[in-house]
Amino acid sequence: MTTVRLKTTLFAFILLAMPFRAVAQVGEYRNEFSVGGGVGVALNSVGFTPRVPQGMHIGPTAGVTARYVCEKYYSMICSIVAEVNYTSLGWKENILDAYDQKVINPVTGNAEEYSRTITYLQVPIFAHLAWGKEHCGCNFFFRAGPQLGVMLGESTSANFNISEANMQDRANSTVRQYTMDVERKFDYGIAGGLGMEYSVPHLGHFLLEGRYYYGLGNIYNDSKRDYFGKSNNSTIMVKLTYLTDIFR
Repeated sequence: MTTVRLKTTLFAFILLAMPFRAVAQVGEYRNEFSVGGGVGVALNSVGFTPRVPQGMHIGPTAGVTARYVCEKYYSMICSIVAEVNYTSLGWKENILDAYDQKVINPVTGNAEEYSRTITYLQVPIFAHLAWGKEHCGCNFFFRAGPQLGVMLGESTSANFNISEANMQDRANSTVRQYTMDVERKFDYGIAGGLGMEYSVPHLGHFLLEGRYYYGLGNIYNDSKRDYFGKSNNSTIMVKLTYLTDIFR
């Protein structure tokens, strides 16, 4: 881990802790715990250096969520949220020529297509700050914090034989990733989101969120003698979550 990445990760943990330290002495005490689950869609790309042209890889995400509400500071409701999610990430390549047209494979006669799917078990931990109704009605929230992930598996999809790829017409000649398995199984980064929560008494809480994750780690080794200097995940996620109160 480089010094910059270490400082960024430490800053995220400090950011996570600060709101609760600040309000613990002056806010209105809360002791509410909720659990539930969520499903959504993840749109991912991998930031390669050298560059690999891409569209968004679209995959599902689903998991369990726990939330502890600890304080209300004036109109701000302060919580900590933890999730454990199964998420499908990866990348989908745009294989184009110099005129931004799809490259045709000379053997199959079809436009060349390639994608890699990488599945992770992800654990984000958020400082969750909300404004609005607590137990009946709507509130809006912001959340941010660190996220850890462990790779569970990977698979590739290509409609051509890698050794017969049309390199003559390609505008981008980076193809080393085709034959490289993911080298780093552990992923880490920073995530943040905005959303809306609607609470119904005796029924539960319904949350709709848009989230962004920026990976600070790479999926391939990145020393000076390695091919890729950078290969980090970047994810946009839309997620719907349901929570039910255990106690409050």
